[in-house]
Amino acid sequence: MKFAEMIEKMTPDIYQALKRGVELGKWPNGQALTREQREISMEAVLRYEINNQIPEQERVGYIAPKPMKKRPAEEASIKIINSGQ
Repeated sequence: MKFAEMIEKMTPDIYQALKRGVELGKWPNGQALTREQREISMEAVLRYEINNQIPEQERVGYIAPKPMKKRPAEEASIKIINSGQ
């Protein structure tokens, strides 16, 4: 079975287990993921999220943008002070 086929047949439970494994670095039984397992699991999770149109806010690695601070009008403008010379 090809990787793409596995992603298509992945159940939500398997997706959640892989996602949790990637987040914690270990399987549900407590065994640590190897580097290769983590890379493959991460790729599977990302592809599943894209294929199943998981909202961006719920995807692995999503960081919400920080709201921009609004400055008061006088801080945003430049003040020129006449020194009298």
